[in-house]
Amino acid sequence: MATSFVLAVVLSFAAILVFTHALWLITDVRRRRLPPGPWPLPVIGSIHAVKWNLAAHRSLAHLAERYGPLMCIWFGRHPTVVVSTPDAARKVLTNPELAGRTFPDAARAEGHFANSVLLLPPGDKWRAMRRFATTELLTKARLDARQLLRQEKAQDMVRYVAERAVHGEPVDVGHAVFVTAINLVSRTLGSIDIGSRSEVRDMVRAACRLVGTLTVSDIFATLAAADIQGARRRFGAIVRYSHRIIDEQFMQRRRSRDSGEPRKNDMADVVIDKEKEWKEEGGQMNYDAVKGLFTDFLAAGTETVSSTVEWAMAELLKCPESMKMVTEELRTIVGTKSKREVEESDISQLPYLQAVVKETLRLHPAVPLAFQRAMATVEIEGYIVPKRANVVVNLWAVNRKSDVWTEPDKFKPERFIGKDISFWGKDFELIPFSAGRRMCLGLPLAYRMLHLILGSLLYHFDWTLPTDVKENGIDMTEKFGIVVSLATPLKAIAKKWDE
Repeated sequence: MATSFVLAVVLSFAAILVFTHALWLITDVRRRRLPPGPWPLPVIGSIHAVKWNLAAHRSLAHLAERYGPLMCIWFGRHPTVVVSTPDAARKVLTNPELAGRTFPDAARAEGHFANSVLLLPPGDKWRAMRRFATTELLTKARLDARQLLRQEKAQDMVRYVAERAVHGEPVDVGHAVFVTAINLVSRTLGSIDIGSRSEVRDMVRAACRLVGTLTVSDIFATLAAADIQGARRRFGAIVRYSHRIIDEQFMQRRRSRDSGEPRKNDMADVVIDKEKEWKEEGGQMNYDAVKGLFTDFLAAGTETVSSTVEWAMAELLKCPESMKMVTEELRTIVGTKSKREVEESDISQLPYLQAVVKETLRLHPAVPLAFQRAMATVEIEGYIVPKRANVVVNLWAVNRKSDVWTEPDKFKPERFIGKDISFWGKDFELIPFSAGRRMCLGLPLAYRMLHLILGSLLYHFDWTLPTDVKENGIDMTEKFGIVVSLATPLKAIAKKWDE
């Protein structure tokens, strides 16, 4: 009797749930004219249709083949509109009403989301932080002024690789590039090298993985405070680690300034110079905003560069003809100079190197999914994107459309030779750094770093694979996070080129 009663209650509850869900589907979806998508289930919506924590960009691209360039994925009862073609991306990314930002619950740790230029929505603080970063770090004049620093760090990397080449030791390409990139960024920000700290890359990678991992808190906001999977707690530890490094450097710098030591003319000096002005103005910039900005640069400006160079080297080692062409170009142009080092001024004379970088970014955008948010209800291609809906632009899918590129999944740098196609946000068939108001803030610096670092590795060394990798082939399996990297680190043998 008791069992029958319980069963009746359960069945009744299930029937009510199914009925209310069906009623919601009929009244809500039809009224809003949302894009098509997988049929949502009660409670969880349609998130079950996507492999979010494995290869979300590929899974979403596969679904888009069925549902079209705009589709809707439901997180519970909250819609997310996914964009998968260049034309649809152009309409979304150039619409200022769709330039809001959504962020994972983990980023709430230590209040990071409120001081992150990457996560803030357009507003006074976001504009103030972008203006400060652009004016003091990313203008052509500022980048030119620090060109020798980047050259020095590239030479440090060459010496590191040369030491291993002497002994025939395989080089962990991603690690070598990461140390170079983070030392360059940390030296720019505070005149210190932190790449030698063994835990730094683990911290950066963990941050990228946490920010790119879907959790229960992201699906059900009412459960977020419980932090069931511990993502917020783990991300908080990473933010505190970054803040400790920044606090220590500012404490030392203030002491050295007070004792009359000369300026180092880095970003730390700029901040100390401006703090009094910011306080008097009562504006959006303050020390907390600076810590958030520096944390963004230390994470976003390093793992993305190392991942891209690692992908480029992997593709070149798989394609000997392309490797031959790019090394011959470098050695022809750079080898005729009195100073036989790749310099940023050489980039414009190296079209095939530029093509290799473009093709690598087309196939392997470091951040394959761009997450935005609708700040108002907008109509796109006849569909409604409701206010507060999340918007995901699948940059990986946009860059691989078969109606734009021949053999879109094949590494062919020569497809860019003689063609005026760039990744600066004007050609929507190639937007690895996104476009519009949310285009990558650090692109001017990344452009220089990618060409300088990759060019230096290819100019100074001939590269081969270890015997076991040569026999089995390079493992091109992806490791998914906010940054997609090689699951198996690329290790290759360098031999110093006899100049």
